[in-house]
Amino acid sequence: MGKFKTLDDLGDVTGKVALVRVDLNLPMMDGRATDLTRAKAVAPTILELAGKGAKVLLLAHFGRPKGERHSILSLSLIQGEIERVLDKEVMFIPEVHGPVVAQSVDILGPGDIGMLENTRFWPGEEANDRAFAEAIAANGDLYVNDAFSAAHRAHASTEGLAHLLPAYAGRAMEKELTALDAALGNPQTPVAAVVGGAKVSTKLAVLENLVGKVQHLIIGGGMANTFLAARGVDVGKSLCEHDLTAKAEAIMDAADKAGCTVHLPYDVVVAKEFAANPPSLRTCNVHEVAADEMILDIGPQAVEALGDVLKTCRTLVWNGPLGAFETPPFDAATVALAKTAAALTAEGSLVSVAGGGDTVAALAHAGVTGDVTYISTAGGAFLEWMEGRELPGVAALSA
Repeated sequence: MGKFKTLDDLGDVTGKVALVRVDLNLPMMDGRATDLTRAKAVAPTILELAGKGAKVLLLAHFGRPKGERHSILSLSLIQGEIERVLDKEVMFIPEVHGPVVAQSVDILGPGDIGMLENTRFWPGEEANDRAFAEAIAANGDLYVNDAFSAAHRAHASTEGLAHLLPAYAGRAMEKELTALDAALGNPQTPVAAVVGGAKVSTKLAVLENLVGKVQHLIIGGGMANTFLAARGVDVGKSLCEHDLTAKAEAIMDAADKAGCTVHLPYDVVVAKEFAANPPSLRTCNVHEVAADEMILDIGPQAVEALGDVLKTCRTLVWNGPLGAFETPPFDAATVALAKTAAALTAEGSLVSVAGGGDTVAALAHAGVTGDVTYISTAGGAFLEWMEGRELPGVAALSA
């Protein structure tokens, strides 16, 4: 991760136009936003720039309009929500470039905020068309990217603008990049990674990258079944990608060569049906899974052993649950290990960084979100970062 400028590097911005890329892709129901987390995350950057006297123009996408205008995907729908979060009036501007934007900029005073229309209404956004980016840049003096969640997209508003104007990371972006660098870029060792989820196929690149970067790789969820099968364990009717056992073996071989210990469960929670508290529920050794049973969580002995592993580590990266946590009692392992990680973080012996939709939900379910060092809500961008891929929106800030 290269060096990047932050808001601390700004000079006098009084009266200057700051084009600020934010994530306002809020979940909606019946015309109202159901979760304002993303808006609240970027509020500090917006308010700091406004407080320094800049004219702030917000750039964001909303849904997937595929280069066409759709009234149901207009950012005007969330204007009121943004005003409530910021506790400031926000001018909605129904364009992203051209004379309408220029006229609106003239109307705005230092410290005022405008919100441009959905960037994805224009085909040039997702195509990262330079002429489109130049048209947007024509009404700005500086560019701030505060949308890490969109940083894996090489779009005009996430990557193109950074090459056309003085570019800075916003506070949310800065916080995210600092946390991720502490997790895998320049971490305190030993480092442990928890990788869970249903399928190995969705996280092959993540696993292949991590074995060369961490000292302990803890594999859970349905993914663990594929690795167990690769080691000759009969996993019954558990979710398992038998066609990927050779790939799992290759990952374990690579881990051995890199000095990374792969941790798989040796006791598991099984049932004959996937339902809450089924009558066939039992805990057994992985070699005792019956042909008509499925593995739905890691067992208590394995969880205790994994907790002991975390106690020897200084850094933890977590992506994905250990079991089918949405259905009790198959949340037990995820909750137990999450609480161990939170306690170690709270006492200062562990830096813990987590991300991914299911992971955020699982940690919230465990009640530990306030005790983890950093939780990323970025989704795809977080996953690509775990894969070791360069994120265009971040790379452009470091150029």
